[in-house]
Amino acid sequence: MAAIGGILRSKLRLSVFSWLHRDVMRIPILKGCVSSYASSSTAPLKFNHTTQSIDGVCHCQQQFQRYLRPRYYHDGRPRGSLWRGKKLLGKEALFVILGLKRVKNDEEKLDKFVKTHVSRLLKMDMVAVLNELERQEEVDLAVKMFWVIQKQDWYQPDVYLYKDLIISLSKSKKMDEAMKLWESMRKENLYPDSQTYTEVIRGFLRFGSPGDAMNIYEDMKQSPDPPDELPFRILLKGLLPHPLLRNKVKQDFEEIFPEQSIYDPPEEIFGLR
Repeated sequence: MAAIGGILRSKLRLSVFSWLHRDVMRIPILKGCVSSYASSSTAPLKFNHTTQSIDGVCHCQQQFQRYLRPRYYHDGRPRGSLWRGKKLLGKEALFVILGLKRVKNDEEKLDKFVKTHVSRLLKMDMVAVLNELERQEEVDLAVKMFWVIQKQDWYQPDVYLYKDLIISLSKSKKMDEAMKLWESMRKENLYPDSQTYTEVIRGFLRFGSPGDAMNIYEDMKQSPDPPDELPFRILLKGLLPHPLLRNKVKQDFEEIFPEQSIYDPPEEIFGLR
């Protein structure tokens, strides 16, 4: 009876091992490990009744550990999608973004959602929500998020926060909102860079407001940063139907950039002759 029990236990161990071996062979890395062992050794894996173990399992275990241990260097294999390498948004930030987009068309619900959920976010979550809304081109929600951030105790004036929002609003032809941010930025003694001046001037010209574009131009001339050539050329091109304003910008351009040339199209194009 004991002999029969020993045989049954041996067969059970072998069947379990065969089942594990079948599942292991489905994993490419472990399959290569077992294959490498099989090619280096002619002795098959079998159960040893004396040691109550499977011959050769120690070697396989060493091979498994070598393949499965963490790697502290790049071994040349593809690292996967870039999204996995980015810091994901937290659950609170994702909930706020989805909630803001859901109620954005209802001003009353939007204000209530901001008071109950947005205001209690941590600093990093607030900034992450702002950046994600800008990335998704939800400009109105991003501006509302910025006003919430500005009221926080930890807020410090940052020209780059203004820059991204003002440029997005200018490209969307929402110049009234852009100028509210512009005035707030100037109250905090911040000066925009050349790219911001260029996009705002271009936005006013597209909006059909050359006078407002000239006001931004006069503000640019007072900036402590050295002027850039691009805003001048945007104005010179957009003010072609307004020769008096264009001549003023042209004179300033020739004084600041004496080595650069300006293309003047024939005046007949605009019916000036």
